[in-house]
Amino acid sequence: MANISLQHLDKIYDNKVQAVYDFNLEVKDGELIVLVGPSGCGKSTTLRMIAGLEDISAGKLLLDGQDITAAPAKDRDMAMVFQNYALYGHMTVYENMAFSLTLRKEDPNVIHKKVLAAAEILGLTDQLNKKPKQLSGGQRQRVAMGRAIVRSPKVFLFDEPLSNLDAKLRGATRREILLLHKRLHATMLYVTHDQTEALTLADRIVCMSMGHVQQVGTPLELYETPANLFVASFIGLPPMNFFTVSVAGDQLIHSHFSLPLSGEEQALLAPYQGKEITLGVRPENISEGGSIHLKVTTNENLGMNTLVHGALFADGKGPAITCKFKGWCDYKAGDVVGVSFDKRHFFDKDTTNAIR
Repeated sequence: MANISLQHLDKIYDNKVQAVYDFNLEVKDGELIVLVGPSGCGKSTTLRMIAGLEDISAGKLLLDGQDITAAPAKDRDMAMVFQNYALYGHMTVYENMAFSLTLRKEDPNVIHKKVLAAAEILGLTDQLNKKPKQLSGGQRQRVAMGRAIVRSPKVFLFDEPLSNLDAKLRGATRREILLLHKRLHATMLYVTHDQTEALTLADRIVCMSMGHVQQVGTPLELYETPANLFVASFIGLPPMNFFTVSVAGDQLIHSHFSLPLSGEEQALLAPYQGKEITLGVRPENISEGGSIHLKVTTNENLGMNTLVHGALFADGKGPAITCKFKGWCDYKAGDVVGVSFDKRHFFDKDTTNAIR
């Protein structure tokens, strides 16, 4: 098990392009941290710096209090699971899982026990004599995880390990990783662009954009209290709806609706009287029945929920909006539905930071 301290990490490539800016994070022993963000945000680069596969341009990396900033990858006692599995096609599953231990020249009996134990954890016992080409994508990824487990590293690193799997296998393998974490009580850092993986796996999430950390917190914190517009738009499916509104006394004024403010909201928005702010409303926080009207464009029934897409105001010429209603809805294109906003988020229009 391990504690990791990432202190003011920067990554600047030889062409002067900076990929990561002032990255700071304290990872507790046994914690599962998920780095999430769109492609190119710097999350995989950060993971590779931790692994020793990328040089750290500035800052410090501590493992259990020891400075390993310049230590080679082989001396960091970390195991990495890659997106493309990185298995040796000419070796059996057993040989792939045992490979790193064989290189270390460990006792064959010890290797055998470790491989069998890892195979049992991952449900691979009956696959040990097969070659990777004989396995499904999910099984190959489990072999890659098994190869990491047998090393008994201080830290497990996962770089988008599920992105090559279909939706069903992603869900199943995601659950296996969660069970693996609980069983091993291991320190894990996991990179993904998939917010579902982040929300379901993480003890804490690091949300990144354009090389900068936008927010660090529990999944619930990022969902309930996003720090800024980026986090609010990235976390949550479907994404949050946004509207530019003016604060006028005890009302929020939009060209297509007005909303009364509670006493608490009035106090919060007092510095913004007479100014424009950004109002955010999650689709699941919109209810049927209310004074705000939308004209339906499409209706997606998902079983227990229905996504209703439309435009505000009965003429259908207002801003686009997505609602997530409970149950099965039979709205047709052109229907006009009254709605209300049950929970609202406010953001400074200039800084894009949440107003709290």
